[in-house]
Amino acid sequence: MSNEKLPIAVDLSHHLSEVSKARRTSPLKGLAKYMERPGVIALAGGMPNPSYFPFSSLSADALVPDSFPVSTSSSQSSSSSWFWKIFGAGQPKEKTSSVTIPKYAKDPRNNVNLATALQYGTATGLVPLQKFLQEFTAKVYQPAYSDFATLVQTGNTDGWNRAALTLCNPGECFLTEEWTYPSALASVSPLNMTAVPVGMDKEGMSATSLRKILAEWDESVQGKKRPHVMYTVPVGQNPSGATMGEERKKEIYDICVEYDVIIVEDDPYFFLQEGEYVPKSVRSTTSTPDDVSQYIASLVPSFLRYDYQGRVVRLDTFSKTIAPGSRLGWFTCNPVFAERFERAGEVSTQAPCGFGQSLITSLLLNWGFEGYIRWLRGLGAQYTARRDFIIDALADEFDLDLSPSSSAHAVGPWRGANVYVAKEKWQGTEKFAATGRKPLFSFVPPTSGMFIWLKVHFENHPAYAAGDDSLEMKLWVAIAEAGLVIGPGWFFAADDENSPDGPNDGHYRIAFSFSDNDEMKKAVDIFGKVVKEFFKEA
Repeated sequence: MSNEKLPIAVDLSHHLSEVSKARRTSPLKGLAKYMERPGVIALAGGMPNPSYFPFSSLSADALVPDSFPVSTSSSQSSSSSWFWKIFGAGQPKEKTSSVTIPKYAKDPRNNVNLATALQYGTATGLVPLQKFLQEFTAKVYQPAYSDFATLVQTGNTDGWNRAALTLCNPGECFLTEEWTYPSALASVSPLNMTAVPVGMDKEGMSATSLRKILAEWDESVQGKKRPHVMYTVPVGQNPSGATMGEERKKEIYDICVEYDVIIVEDDPYFFLQEGEYVPKSVRSTTSTPDDVSQYIASLVPSFLRYDYQGRVVRLDTFSKTIAPGSRLGWFTCNPVFAERFERAGEVSTQAPCGFGQSLITSLLLNWGFEGYIRWLRGLGAQYTARRDFIIDALADEFDLDLSPSSSAHAVGPWRGANVYVAKEKWQGTEKFAATGRKPLFSFVPPTSGMFIWLKVHFENHPAYAAGDDSLEMKLWVAIAEAGLVIGPGWFFAADDENSPDGPNDGHYRIAFSFSDNDEMKKAVDIFGKVVKEFFKEA
């Protein structure tokens, strides 16, 4: 559908917080529209002269977009990691192209240059980057309204913090999955903004649970007005690794329209959609479609695809696709919210670091839209191989029994999913048959993202006692002392007073994103040894 046929965003300004409504244009930033005119002599701002910047140019050797294959296979995921294939000793030098950013440019507004990038800038970002992001968002996410706006932020944690301050007043509550990203909770906790946990299933947030919470909300009982903002990680849900499908997103969006809820879509793992895990014994080579439009169509769409009112604030980041240290991402939202985010940005971060903006903008312009898409396809294949490798390693260490979605294990965030239940490897003795075949932990292979979310069955531990939640931390300490650090599950509970699955359930988040395959295999060995010994303790 062409932009001309799309509606414009509805007026959602009643969602703005009192702090946001009180913001005014920064006095100095307000001069920018005059200072940017050709021929104007700018003596109003305290800007250093670019000739004093100690960089005459900035250069980098960037990997080419097709550095990584777009196919995955069992042999690929069991061999040396991509990192050592690319950078290991004795390997051919990686293919690169040179990127150079000059200090000055003939058209400084539309060409990346250090005189502009390293100067005080606007909270909307460098103009060439703005143009790229607007085009990228239109082509990939395809918002269902015409006047959407994009502007930069310094990564999605900053994006969520700015969105929360703009949309919520201190003391209000917001909706989120019952297991969620800890920093999203911590960043708003000082403002006494609390999370209302929404039940989950294999696709992440449950529409049924969401509707029930909103429909049954009683302000006199809850002591707070009904939440009007939702925070969600719909792809590679952190920590469960779930992927929210198209129909679920439509259903949740419709509920949010009905109850007038703003959706903050934190989506750092969007391009790390890995699909269902297939055991190594039956795995075949898979690849993403070669055609750009087919590849985009193969991805689960963003909430923006269904957003005909402008009630989605989408957060994108280069942290997972380029580098976390770039501290660069962007908002996509309606123009009213964008203007408020800009006001908030210009008196805080002002703009992301000019070095990061200039390098990433030059990289994207060098690659072009199709080149960046090719890079993203390669990244998705690499993380799929990593996901497969660590689960393969767990299958080598434990007996993994596939429990159907109708089983007692398919509860909470795994409702409706087939669950892998881990038991100690069969030892073929009568004593072992009686004592050693109880489930140790269970998990659902992530379909996106960077993490495996484990549930440990402490009810099968010899020291188990109803109401005692100390075993989770005891096992975590034992694993850490053995040389492996994983994420304690209680970090991720939206309601830290009450675990979503009950007081005796223990969870851990294990990342497969960083270590090479040899380290991951060693980690699984440590985990397996400690867990088995722990469950044998009297």
